[in-house]
Amino acid sequence: MPNPLLGVLFHWIGGFASASFYVPYKRVRGWSWEVFWLTGGVVSWVLAPWLFAAVQTHDLLGVLSRTPLKTLGLCWLFGALWGFGGLTFGLTMRYLGISLGTAVALGLTAAFGTLIPPLVSGQIASLLATTSGLLVLLGVLVSLIGIVVVGVAGQTKEGEQAKLGVEGQAKPVNFTRGMLVAVFSGVMSSCFAFGLASGQPIRDLTLSAGTPVLSQGLPVLCVVLLGGFTTNALWCLFLILKNGAGGEFVGRGREAAPILFNYGLCAIAGGAWYLQFFFYTMGESQMGRYGFSSWTLHMSSIIIFAALWGLSLNEWKGASVKSRGLLALGLTVLVGATVIIGLGNAMAVHAT
Repeated sequence: MPNPLLGVLFHWIGGFASASFYVPYKRVRGWSWEVFWLTGGVVSWVLAPWLFAAVQTHDLLGVLSRTPLKTLGLCWLFGALWGFGGLTFGLTMRYLGISLGTAVALGLTAAFGTLIPPLVSGQIASLLATTSGLLVLLGVLVSLIGIVVVGVAGQTKEGEQAKLGVEGQAKPVNFTRGMLVAVFSGVMSSCFAFGLASGQPIRDLTLSAGTPVLSQGLPVLCVVLLGGFTTNALWCLFLILKNGAGGEFVGRGREAAPILFNYGLCAIAGGAWYLQFFFYTMGESQMGRYGFSSWTLHMSSIIIFAALWGLSLNEWKGASVKSRGLLALGLTVLVGATVIIGLGNAMAVHAT
């Protein structure tokens, strides 16, 4: 029987991994962004998914070979589209600033990634007809409110830092263009949820092969992340060729770089990035018939732990009691949303 409260715990662990993965990248020295991003990406999008799936599931290659080509194609395609969302996320930060850009992009990602799958499958009617379903939808709404509050807190903090002359985060430079890019990034990023939903035939096949329930989503990740790797690798290779950065891989860059240290940091970052979805699939397997709500739990937990990282790294230096209070309120709302969604799923499980 599914255990939604255990699922929420797994989603929180995954959110922590996602919020933490970029920290090792900050210590990479002498490498261009495209070099360390591609290096870490090989670990997170190729090596780790196949390694974990091979160890944790049964007959991985056999399961994928028996999967309909349409399913494999959809999983790969949605993964590739998600890759475009990730690449344009940085532009959203540039045009809107980190706080507002994150709130808009992740808010849209959470909304589209959570609500479109049940709309397409026709499950939305059953949600509206049950108390548990209404509770899950309420949790999704509350989480979106929490994301907005966190974004407002970040905007307030940036304004205060500017007045005090404290170096803060990037400031909005083009609101209209930023909103258009944010919408594109949010919609494309939500395609990851669609890719996971499209992989249900793979889950069925791997379960029939004897894979434990907790690991049923790992073969799906192999295909979806391969699509994401395709998009990111092509863009990084383009930048490497354009900027002549290929020599950095072997220590022939424009400045001296600790090669082994950099590779180690990228491996740690890539592994941490993958772990977010390793635990995501475990959490999703425990959410019962409202598994689509996993995407909201994932987004909410990422924002919670990212904000905590920001506090620990002194990014809120010079912020007033007001902005810190807004941040605390937003995080409290997000925590409350995860509890509401967890309870709604638990009610659905016990009602069956």
